[in-house]
Amino acid sequence: MNTRFSVCMSVYKNDKAEDLKTAMHSVARQTCKPFEIILVQDGPVPRELSDTIDELCREISFLKIVRLEQNAGHAGARKAAMEAASCNLIAVMDSDDISIETRFEKQLKIFEMYPEISVVGGLIHEFIGDISNVVGKRDVPQFDSDIKRYLKARCPMNLVTVMYRKDDIEAVGGFIDWFCEEDYYLWIRLALNGYKFYNIQENLVNVRVGSEMYKRRGGWKYFVSEARLQTYMLKKGVIALPRYFYNTFGRFVVQVAMPNSLRSFIFQKLFRTKSTSVNA
Repeated sequence: MNTRFSVCMSVYKNDKAEDLKTAMHSVARQTCKPFEIILVQDGPVPRELSDTIDELCREISFLKIVRLEQNAGHAGARKAAMEAASCNLIAVMDSDDISIETRFEKQLKIFEMYPEISVVGGLIHEFIGDISNVVGKRDVPQFDSDIKRYLKARCPMNLVTVMYRKDDIEAVGGFIDWFCEEDYYLWIRLALNGYKFYNIQENLVNVRVGSEMYKRRGGWKYFVSEARLQTYMLKKGVIALPRYFYNTFGRFVVQVAMPNSLRSFIFQKLFRTKSTSVNA
């Protein structure tokens, strides 16, 4: 398979050097290798992490580094990486996750089969510590119509698994900051403009999780961000008023009223189940 594609990643000061190395190797040693890997250093990083980046540059000839003087956050780093990418097909990768070795091969086949598709994602397995210690799985719908129905209730794509067409993403404004929800906001805008999605029904990426991740998914700031997104969907006609109230109330319970320990249980046991159809 000769299709050229870029992989975009970012790293910041709190990332672990060993995790970055494992993540980088998982994309550099794929059955279908990328034309380039764009790694955005999102602001200053500690010496150990800086040394690891230098080591990876010596090891991987197609690794390119983009250094930002100040931390730009998720959306800013993803935007900088996309702007630096020279290929139209771009795969997203996080600096502490592990892609399965055939991930890109599977995604490129979908783009060849369905040229009208703009974004191809897949399923994830969440693990703590060792990759064999799987604590959760996040399933998402396969086909475009089901994905767009599911979007009315929850984020329908696992961002760390996606490969997308750069020109389609740019056509709707690219990654725009929305406090940890820049991906969901992007999928909504793509859907509103008629672009199409597809999710491979296989695990593509093993994702590191822990109590800190579930903690970040709670609190007033996170809830306000989610509530604003629900308001946006209501105004754009993506959801109706009953769905708006249902979504907003459910998020308040989980993100504000619920303690972190219980939130961890809820995410692992209830929010990591097989995706179902969603009505307006």
